[in-house]
Amino acid sequence: MVGTPFRLHGREPGSGLDCVGLVSAALEMAGNPHVAPEGYSLRNLNPESFMPLLEQAGFTATDAAIAAGDVVMVRPGPGQLHLLIAGTASSFVHAHAGLRRVVETPAPLQWPLLGNWRLIAN
Repeated sequence: MVGTPFRLHGREPGSGLDCVGLVSAALEMAGNPHVAPEGYSLRNLNPESFMPLLEQAGFTATDAAIAAGDVVMVRPGPGQLHLLIAGTASSFVHAHAGLRRVVETPAPLQWPLLGNWRLIAN
């Protein structure tokens, strides 16, 4: 989905994605249908309040080293949260609001890491 346009609250790759929409679209493409969260804000949000949404999508928090497919939460600025998907051991895919598209970013991340979650195998 690298190159997909950025759109705040976007849920469809054809019309644009934000970071939550990117995670949702990736889950759908992997054959894991779920209900994408609506009406959320990643600004001024306590990270703990967003974690149940990840759990509802089938993710569990892990202290293990970040692996491909993990969802990572970072704090790009005061009062901001952002989700990325680990692409490889050395890159992350995310919806970049400033660049207005989904991009692949090399590791290490430039933002403080708040946690990572791994999809629970069914």
